[in-house]
Amino acid sequence: MNYAACIKEVSRALGFDACGVARAHRVDDVAAARYARWLAQGRNGCMEWAARHCDLRDDPQGLLPGVHSVIVVAMNYYPARFQPREAPQFAYYAYGRDYHEVVKQRLWQLAAAIEQMAPCQTRVCVDSAPIRERYWAQQAGLGFIGLNNALILPGKGSYYFLGVILTTLSLDPDAPCTQSCGECHACIQACPAGALRGDGAVDARRCLSCLTIEHRGDLPQWVSGVLGNRVFGCDECQKCCPHNRHARPTTIAELQPTDDFLSLTRERIAQMDQAEFSRLFSHSAVKRAKLAGLQRNLKAGSLPSD
Repeated sequence: MNYAACIKEVSRALGFDACGVARAHRVDDVAAARYARWLAQGRNGCMEWAARHCDLRDDPQGLLPGVHSVIVVAMNYYPARFQPREAPQFAYYAYGRDYHEVVKQRLWQLAAAIEQMAPCQTRVCVDSAPIRERYWAQQAGLGFIGLNNALILPGKGSYYFLGVILTTLSLDPDAPCTQSCGECHACIQACPAGALRGDGAVDARRCLSCLTIEHRGDLPQWVSGVLGNRVFGCDECQKCCPHNRHARPTTIAELQPTDDFLSLTRERIAQMDQAEFSRLFSHSAVKRAKLAGLQRNLKAGSLPSD
């Protein structure tokens, strides 16, 4: 029985747009050294969690003893409807329901199907374990890690959520993706805050997405000059990417924005209380920033210029 082919068929039925398999092993020395250098340079910024559990990030055996295969899936989140240009801007990935909930629910179903196919153990990971999703996605043949540090699926783009299933089941692996950005530097030129240096790593200390979502307390003063009307995240390095020219809207109902979300204005966010914030964002990735962070970002930014 070709278990890998069956798993991919089930993944498609669950709404995933891509599925690949890699053989579990320690992360290669180049990738491990690059990550260690990123941490040593302090480019993880306020993301202290990125420096924890590096031993587990380097070897999935620590997450699931006896693991043989790493299954990686991708789910499209590109919206069909967009906020008005003058509205406070949210990153596209936050338009709909929290991806942790949407992807994880389907991954659990896929993991259950795998355990029914053959005796094995599985572990589901959606930003819930120290594992390098993009590294394994490239190893599993889904795409390559771009200069903006996003996973780019050739012919499909980068507006995708990733999910991982570790399993003790031995599966035929896919060939790793060997494509790259080549000489394109569009994302580096488009980054409003200069967070991209051209080495494939992001300087979180300069990244507007990191600062508007992860940073606690007052924003650095320089941010107000480049933030514009962004209040949660930043998609500039993806919007300019040639691979996203033909992005197609997601078909996942839970990832669609509501009319209530699309009608948000500066005035409404400025006057929002905790009850309304919870009603709007209790099942949204936006809750990560909290109401105080959202209103802080609103005050630090500015209206778009014509």
